[in-house]
Amino acid sequence: MVPMARKIETLFPLQGRMCWLIIILLLQPFHKGAALEYACNFDKDDNLKSMRFCDTSLSDEIRVFDLVSRLTLEEKVTQLVNTASAIPRLSIPAYEWWQEGLHGVAHVSFGGSLPRATSFPLPILTTASFNKDLWNQIGQVVSTEARAFYNDGIAGLTYWSPVINIARDPRWGRIQETSGEDPYTTSAYATHFVQGMQEGDANSKRLKLSACCKHFTAYDVDNWEGIDRYHFDAKVTLQDLADTYNPPFQSCVQEGRSASLMCSYNKVNGVPTCANYDFLENTVRRAWGLNGYIVSDCDSVLVMHESTNYAPTTEDAAADALNAGLDLNCGDYLASYTEGAVAMGKVNASRVDNAVYNVFLVRMRLGMFDGNPANQEFGNIGVADVCTPAHQELAVEAARQGIVLLKNDGNILPLSKNINTAVIGPNANATHTMLGNYEGIPCQYITPLQGLVKFGSGDYHKVWFSEGCVNTACQQDDQISSAVSTAAVADAVVLVVGLSQVQESEALDRTSLLLPGYQQTLIDEVAGAAAGRPVVLVLMCAGPVDINFAKNDKRIQSILWVGYPGQSGGQAIAEVIFGAHNPGGKLPMSWYPEDYTKISMTNMNMRPDSRSNYPGRTYRFYTGEKIYDFGYGLSYTEYKHSFALAPTTVMTPSIHSQLCDPHQTSAGSSLPCSQAHQETCSSSNFDVHINVENIGAMAGNHTLLLFFTAPSAGKNGTPLKQLAAFDSVYIRSGSQEKVVLTLNPCQHLGTVAEDGTRMLEAGNHILSVGDAKHSLSVLFSDTSGARY
Repeated sequence: MVPMARKIETLFPLQGRMCWLIIILLLQPFHKGAALEYACNFDKDDNLKSMRFCDTSLSDEIRVFDLVSRLTLEEKVTQLVNTASAIPRLSIPAYEWWQEGLHGVAHVSFGGSLPRATSFPLPILTTASFNKDLWNQIGQVVSTEARAFYNDGIAGLTYWSPVINIARDPRWGRIQETSGEDPYTTSAYATHFVQGMQEGDANSKRLKLSACCKHFTAYDVDNWEGIDRYHFDAKVTLQDLADTYNPPFQSCVQEGRSASLMCSYNKVNGVPTCANYDFLENTVRRAWGLNGYIVSDCDSVLVMHESTNYAPTTEDAAADALNAGLDLNCGDYLASYTEGAVAMGKVNASRVDNAVYNVFLVRMRLGMFDGNPANQEFGNIGVADVCTPAHQELAVEAARQGIVLLKNDGNILPLSKNINTAVIGPNANATHTMLGNYEGIPCQYITPLQGLVKFGSGDYHKVWFSEGCVNTACQQDDQISSAVSTAAVADAVVLVVGLSQVQESEALDRTSLLLPGYQQTLIDEVAGAAAGRPVVLVLMCAGPVDINFAKNDKRIQSILWVGYPGQSGGQAIAEVIFGAHNPGGKLPMSWYPEDYTKISMTNMNMRPDSRSNYPGRTYRFYTGEKIYDFGYGLSYTEYKHSFALAPTTVMTPSIHSQLCDPHQTSAGSSLPCSQAHQETCSSSNFDVHINVENIGAMAGNHTLLLFFTAPSAGKNGTPLKQLAAFDSVYIRSGSQEKVVLTLNPCQHLGTVAEDGTRMLEAGNHILSVGDAKHSLSVLFSDTSGARY
């Protein structure tokens, strides 16, 4: 396949070559339903019994060391790319590293006995549930179905998911893949989703799946105003790296224990991330302790030479990546040019050995060298474990819990099931749009129209449908009159509009926050035709849109945001509209007016700058106008919060900055930050008891967000406020629940200094949840502040 890929490179520009590479790889990894080949097959080669890498009584480390020692340099370099070649003399089969599991099994050869897999909502919607258990459960389902594909000989066990970049700018085309704008939330999502993907039960000795957190780091510009991700140089301060861009990756490695991390296309402060030794080797592997491999985004190594000329030669590109700490190249550069780089003295053979060791260690931890997979702990997972009723119900539940109620004037929602409903809009009968990107083939589709027909009482003729626009681009208005006529005869109108991959996707950022084409005209005219009858606006999109017009229009009584809700999104939407489910989702990012587009998307600074009238980014720093705040979301009921029990003073041992070197990993006078943090702050943990009372008429899941405001909030780069903790709790009407949140002063109340050092301020901190507030004084044993 390499010659084909190289030929394509001469015919198409870089972005086109990326698309062709994906098509080529989709066609080649595995034969559908092929018999699974595996290493250490004693029935195939009796000589393997004497080889230590096949001896399961030895440690994985000893076995991998033995394996690497047997390989020639020529064989080693073939293992440094995603399409790893077979090593016939050791009976090691070829392996494809690239599978996707962002919201379900994808980038595999569907067909035969496994034609489909469960497709969950995109992460931006499931994040809106703020339910850690849900995120973990989704990860578990993805890994179970992935194991079924592996056991059937269709796919591998290394899945390059999740995406944990921060949604810094609302125009970014890949917001749908993320967990929103908050580093703490994204860190929690990474931890729980990765644990769900990788871990079996309490007795598991092997990884169930290998996850990969991507794209490290400061990657959130794809293609905006002629600036693309391959050429973009993100200028990022140490402060912003430490408190915004890097924390999710640190959590992914340390708490989630991810077996992999992917570096991104872009440069950061002049250096490609995949060639940055300080990022990959010093930070990820040494300071954070990655136990796994580091992989490049696809063709990032090629980009260093052929696109940006950062590396003068092909061998320099291979050497720069390997010397920085890269282990695996999605693409072919390391297979093609590493031998030459070694011969030229640009990279040591020992570094190649380290990279090969790292990739084989993950395969070893997955059980790929333990003999027949059918006889291993995950060997009983098969076709019957894919698209199960339980998995499909979880997909619906994820959509239910994520849907956010943005407006409900006069408590118009929920609607009665006994009324005639007009269902209108380009996304009203959407199928593939609901899946977003990095999608597989779903078990089924339930569109919004199908959901509303099925879950309303009465027959089909009580629901009338009109597209209004043929697609989300909505470039013509010739169908609006038909939609207006439909709305005029209905008792209620459900308008399903928004975006699709045509407006927001990988390699495509938006330049406007307005609804595309004539969509606003469609909404306005349909709302007029409804003549005071209920109008429900459903927004199917990932990134925020400027809907100030609808928010302030009294003819539009209700607004729902449903993200890209997955295979059964229509069922969840209908259940919310008809009251079978009480919405409890909260926005995982701020929504802005169109004026926000005056800010350059390439300005990576999080903090505002009054000298240039730069308003900053996200709820933590942004000083401009917003339509909806991070964490906003209504319910069909009403909740009352109060602090039942919380300390008024917390005494914390001081932590001197000289005791915390972020790159110190060996024994000596300095301690790694994580160790210093643990040793000095763990004794200061405290509990916050919060009473939540449901004073409305309907039971529901309530998302509780606990924020803190530091003493110097809004000054000297300190955030205006930050999320400290969150939880989700189910409360019956008229009932009360107590939620206990355990906080660590350093972890949950800390901020970051200009030099990137984490610090904790002394003084009065304000905790807040809903309208309830609590003052907490942080004191130190011998200083007025502490760094850690």
